[in-house]
Amino acid sequence: MVPPLNTTLVRLVDRSPSLTGPEMAAVLVPPRQFDNATFDSYRPDADHPSQAEALDIVRGFSTSWSRPAARGGFFSRAKKVEPEKAGIYLDGGFGVGKTHLLAALWHAAPGPKYFGTFIEYTAIVGAMGYAAAVTLFTGAKLIAIDEFELDDPGDTMMMTRLLGELAASGTRLAATSNTPPNALGEGRFAAADFLREIQSLSDRFKTVRIDGLDYRRRDIEGHARSVESSDVEGAVEQYARAAGSGVISRDGFGALVGHLGTIHPSKFVKLIDGVDVIVLDDVVPLTNQTDALRFVAFVDRVYDAQIPIVATGTPLDEVFAGDMMLGGYRKKYLRSVSRLIASTQY
Repeated sequence: MVPPLNTTLVRLVDRSPSLTGPEMAAVLVPPRQFDNATFDSYRPDADHPSQAEALDIVRGFSTSWSRPAARGGFFSRAKKVEPEKAGIYLDGGFGVGKTHLLAALWHAAPGPKYFGTFIEYTAIVGAMGYAAAVTLFTGAKLIAIDEFELDDPGDTMMMTRLLGELAASGTRLAATSNTPPNALGEGRFAAADFLREIQSLSDRFKTVRIDGLDYRRRDIEGHARSVESSDVEGAVEQYARAAGSGVISRDGFGALVGHLGTIHPSKFVKLIDGVDVIVLDDVVPLTNQTDALRFVAFVDRVYDAQIPIVATGTPLDEVFAGDMMLGGYRKKYLRSVSRLIASTQY
């Protein structure tokens, strides 16, 4: 492939990024498309009243830092009020605005504050050590966790402990997921101690359900776009003309999936740093679940960075093969399909 004028061609498989714990923490901010997210810019769907209700609840939660503490005492005649939970948990389908509301809450909160995915927080603990991570996050006014997913019981218990310590010190918590917190882990793990940790985590959050249609699929066809190999240059040139310059990565799908296995998912954000268009050649369905989950994590970072994908071979919304869409990670794969469809529309 001859790159268009003023563009640079690279291969992601040639990159081996590294990140320290503090470097990971420095990028714990909302994705690029939510740089200016506010409560006022959230547009509830009138056909789904739970969206407007969620907006009111999260907006109310955002005032918790400025509300005076409730007063009372042994002889107080004031009516007892149920203690407010330290966290708020937004549960709903794909593309109903959960991340927008989480980002709006983050923007409204005083600092210090952090916004990241579950895997980003666990990666920081892994890189720095638990005690150092507690020290780093202690004093934060808000810890926002997008797409709280429980793929590993050990990570779940560690995060439950971390969030418990932070909440006890006054940190507010906010999270999103496509599964209610008391259902996290169902269909995946059944150890009694794991389920006990899930319930403990659930008790820290007020759960808010948000229904609706996936906004990413309201105005586009419900399939990822795939192009012929001979049309790749034309598709890439569309972006190059619009941007005037840029960095294009081009890799074979199989080679990239293999390379992802050599990099911790927390470093995927640096793997794609500076890339403006991603080209994937010869996409084929994934049959190995470990590879599929790594690819999901990669797609999350690509989508957050708003990098378009040009792909040949199997349409990317058909990449999760066999029984993957029927197992315990079904919701994770469905979310990734939604993002892949959006990322290949150009």
